[in-house]
Amino acid sequence: MRLDEDFYRRTDVVKVARELLGKELFTNVNGIVTSGIIVETEAYSWKERGSHAYGARKTQRNAIMFEEGGYAYVYLCYGMHNMFNVVTNRQGVADAILVRAIEPVTGLPEMKIRRGAIANDLQLTSGPGKLTKALGIDRKLNGKLLFDNEVWIEDAGTKITSRSIDVSARIGIDYAGEDAKLPWRFTIKGNKWVSK
Repeated sequence: MRLDEDFYRRTDVVKVARELLGKELFTNVNGIVTSGIIVETEAYSWKERGSHAYGARKTQRNAIMFEEGGYAYVYLCYGMHNMFNVVTNRQGVADAILVRAIEPVTGLPEMKIRRGAIANDLQLTSGPGKLTKALGIDRKLNGKLLFDNEVWIEDAGTKITSRSIDVSARIGIDYAGEDAKLPWRFTIKGNKWVSK
């Protein structure tokens, strides 16, 4: 069952980031469906310096973050990696969740073609730039509703308990100062697809 507006439009981005673990992220690109179970997320709020919208600063790049929850926010990192984020909260409140890793489920052959030669299969989707390439996610999906048929998330029926979640600081945001230490990264404990 697809996640609905109520899931994304809640006001606690940290809670939503935790609850995305175990859900299944799907894409339908040129009629080819691929998917994977979300095993790693990071929460970002406009109130902290890790966010692109820190201090409610709206730019052309982050404008979709200010829409109501349920949109895809896809941006380019280092000029080469697409990053897939889920917009949450109500309109005007710029919160989003970065999906950092998935465990592949549907369309493995296509994912491997998209990724090209990799040293081992565990590198297929074990990072935010890897999973977007495998799923065919690029900037064309920025601003797409997560209720349409191009990119969406379903409840796969997997219950992830608090005991099976590791909580840590987010990765690669040293520029955020003290906010970089916020325990807003969530991973499924022991999952081999979590980014290294």
